[in-house]
Amino acid sequence: MLAFVVQKYSKLLWKIAASVLINAASTQDVEECVADVFIYLWQYPEKYDPDKAKLSSWLSIVARSRAVDSYRRLTRKREISMEEIVMQSLEYAENNAADEEPEGTYSRDKLRSCMEELDEKEKELVMRRYYYEQKPAEIAVALDMPKKQVENRLYYVRQKLRKMMEKQEGGRS
Repeated sequence: MLAFVVQKYSKLLWKIAASVLINAASTQDVEECVADVFIYLWQYPEKYDPDKAKLSSWLSIVARSRAVDSYRRLTRKREISMEEIVMQSLEYAENNAADEEPEGTYSRDKLRSCMEELDEKEKELVMRRYYYEQKPAEIAVALDMPKKQVENRLYYVRQKLRKMMEKQEGGRS
């Protein structure tokens, strides 16, 4: 009986789990999520009530719930404090900056002080995009924001950083 259910509903549950876990999980994570649904059915068959819903609907709901839980667990593992991200970024910039900076470029010290003036949300956007090289769509998923909003905020943060650095440049000359 269970083998029949697995054969009949695997593709459906795979699509549901993959749609939730896209950009956050590996193929193995999706497979694990689908397998968890079938294990749940096997361990708790009494939880399914055929009078309330079709089996496909019930399995779909369980799959989506499991996928959302997996998504939350996976993204929580990836979270790093903003202070740690900023420090890593600044170390990276220092290690990769040229000793002699051409005229008109910004020094790492200026960048550091300007980054410190950004609020936490702005720092996170900058770090995710330019240090971790995440695409706006990935950032949108991670921060639960629309992609267009991420793009717009990144644009405004870049403008803000540029103005802050130009102001520092003007203040020191």
